[in-house]
Amino acid sequence: MGTEMGVFLTFGGALILIFLLGKALLVPLKVILRLLLNSVLGAVLIIVINFIGMNIGVMIPINVVNSLTVGILGVPGVIMLLLLCN
Repeated sequence: MGTEMGVFLTFGGALILIFLLGKALLVPLKVILRLLLNSVLGAVLIIVINFIGMNIGVMIPINVVNSLTVGILGVPGVIMLLLLCN
């Protein structure tokens, strides 16, 4: 096997390894980004509900359990907390 063929196979193997590693890391990144988006959207919704609900007595307390619920479930989690807390 010539030097050029060895370099070509090494380069090709490295490209395949990089592709597989990138694909394996992309799935957890999507999950993390989705949880982050749910958390931000849920936090904004809780703040809006608390701000508007001040006048009528509707409030969702902000604590660790509620934050995790909203972070995982997103908007349905906020609706569930709203129904359970009031």
